[in-house]
Amino acid sequence: MQFYRSKTDPHSKARTGKLITDHGEIPTPIFMPVGTAGSVKAVHQRELKEDIDAKIILGNTYHLYLRPGLDVLEKAGGLHKFNGWDRPILTDSGVYQVYSLGANRKITEEGVIFKSHIDGSKHTFTPEGVMDIERTIGADIIMAFDECTPYPCEYEYARKSMHLTHRWLKRCVDRVNGTEPKYGYSQALFPIVKGSVYNDLRQQSAEFIANQQQMGNAIGGLSVGEPHEMMYEMTDLVCNILPADKPRYLMGVGTPENFLECIALGIDM
Repeated sequence: MQFYRSKTDPHSKARTGKLITDHGEIPTPIFMPVGTAGSVKAVHQRELKEDIDAKIILGNTYHLYLRPGLDVLEKAGGLHKFNGWDRPILTDSGVYQVYSLGANRKITEEGVIFKSHIDGSKHTFTPEGVMDIERTIGADIIMAFDECTPYPCEYEYARKSMHLTHRWLKRCVDRVNGTEPKYGYSQALFPIVKGSVYNDLRQQSAEFIANQQQMGNAIGGLSVGEPHEMMYEMTDLVCNILPADKPRYLMGVGTPENFLECIALGIDM
């Protein structure tokens, strides 16, 4: 994957650029439609391409893992072949969906134990296991395994969760470095900045993430109920730390107003 910046707005931190993957180019800033179970709901792929001209869509690791399952996806040759989408795809790590299960999941140092919302069966996600799952799904951009903290979140919990996510990230990087993509095209791992709405934690996490030298970086744990001004403050702080020559992905946002405000702060995706 390659990323090129072209122009920067003289009155803000907004910038335009181009992200190049094996499945095509993505002009930035970009909005990525969510295709949770492999396809964007209520919008035909013909409309996505011809009317909306979507350059990339998202898939959800948790849902795709449970249904249709990894055997089906691997037999098809990955998600691109399974759903017929020949442009780039990004997959999250599925942790937000696991987090939303509430009492039906347990977080440990090793990973997350959870029960399927479909049939109640028990499953375990670990950093290594999720990297293997995302390899099998076959997205162009794969997200690191992280813990999603709620809002409000006490400082001490946010701090412990951040360090847990950082330890998990090292395991993700090791797994990705020790394995190969399955379908003959490259995959880029994006780490995720954490720290809730605490400036010092966000700074620590952004510095840690920047030092991992991955192809792109993401900002997570925002748009989970905090006031918009807090989201903008954290985004601004983190964008000042993450490297300018790599794409920045703000996860889970949100509304047209949020898009414009965060693009002005230096967000690309």
